[in-house]
Amino acid sequence: MFDQLSQKLNQTIKRLTGSGRLTEDNIRETLQEVRHALLDADVALSVVEKFIEAVRLKAIGQEVLESLKPGDALIKVVHDELLALLGDVAEEINLRTQPPAVILMAGLQGSGKTTTTAKLALWLKTRQKKSVLVVSADIYRPAAIEQLKTLATQIDVTYFPSDLSQSPVSIAQAALQQARKQFIDVVIVDTAGRLHIDVEMMQEIQAIHAAIDPIETLFVVDSMTGQDAANTAKAFNEALPLTGVILTKTDGDARGGAALSIRYITGKPIKFVGVSEKMDGLEAFHPDRMASRILGMGDVLSLIEDAQLKVDQKESAKLAKKFAKGKEFDLDDFRSQIQQMKKMGGLSAMMSKIPGIGQIPQAAQSQFSDKTLIQMEAMINSMTPKERRYIHLINGSRKRRISIGSGTQVQDVNRLLKQFMQMQKMMKKMKSGGMSKMIQRMKSVMPNGFSPRS
Repeated sequence: MFDQLSQKLNQTIKRLTGSGRLTEDNIRETLQEVRHALLDADVALSVVEKFIEAVRLKAIGQEVLESLKPGDALIKVVHDELLALLGDVAEEINLRTQPPAVILMAGLQGSGKTTTTAKLALWLKTRQKKSVLVVSADIYRPAAIEQLKTLATQIDVTYFPSDLSQSPVSIAQAALQQARKQFIDVVIVDTAGRLHIDVEMMQEIQAIHAAIDPIETLFVVDSMTGQDAANTAKAFNEALPLTGVILTKTDGDARGGAALSIRYITGKPIKFVGVSEKMDGLEAFHPDRMASRILGMGDVLSLIEDAQLKVDQKESAKLAKKFAKGKEFDLDDFRSQIQQMKKMGGLSAMMSKIPGIGQIPQAAQSQFSDKTLIQMEAMINSMTPKERRYIHLINGSRKRRISIGSGTQVQDVNRLLKQFMQMQKMMKKMKSGGMSKMIQRMKSVMPNGFSPRS
């Protein structure tokens, strides 16, 4: 998300930071380009106008124009206004009530509501250590009920069965009653969606809301619908007391207009974003980290949190123990590190959070794709245990055999071996910690004054 906007903003502001001094004229020209970049990202016009005016007023002030580094001062202004637009501080999901805390999921059909219900259940289970019950009140789509049942089994949370002959209100009430009997912490109610907003749909979800009195009413919306996402959220907010928004499919949205519009138009915070199709592909939304990512400053804190949660600590300890005994990093260890990266969402997910990655040419970035990880693992899998331990054994004929076995070219094998030897040298310097330690070291590259707050 925000790839296009980030690239355009960085190019525009970079030109200005090279100027000897800032004037009202070059600030005006720059803001005109920023305005076009925001509109291209499908940000609502009213939001764009508010943002540009706020930046202009601060940019022509003495604090910026008389700064020793006016370009950096302007970036700080843009950063602060992006932060204000996105919501200043992260608003956590509210569970401060007598259990079970009830969460009602609302949204249009096709927004990813049922999948997001399961993702949120898993997030609460793993991050908050809560027991969770999920239920579907969508009596119009039997497939939705079956889908939630399957996903609940997959992530190992309690599923409350619903029947097409029941009313949505009675289903939600029965699920809440069952959760009380089982002393469950959180109940998530998935509701029916429609292809468009209609009176019947709103009346039904209002009745469910009145019957179960949820502490959180979350609007689930497809980020790729751009300005329509904000407008739909506004309509739902007028019918329901929404407490927050979940943006789905952000991994397929390069523009980011919905995220920048929705808070301003609805006044409701974005609480989560769906970052992949996987069940663990739901992240809490942090406005400060997102503002930094838009301006190419990365999101190291989220990267570290991912490492702490998803990196296999046993594997890291095993690698540290191996180094402590003086043993050398080999291709089996390299494969283990590749698998750890895949658990963290792959190279593309990791790179989007690394500071300055937007400054690297697209051609260079494309060389570090998730496809590369898959190919590398396939090549290592095509080697014998002895080859993985002693790479000097891998001669020309062995390289041909490995390339055929992995469906790659000999030059791919050569590239893998070269990259491995570089990593082997780096690991000798680090001695222990593997992936976790590599990510911890990224903290040092955060730009001064823009370190994300936790």
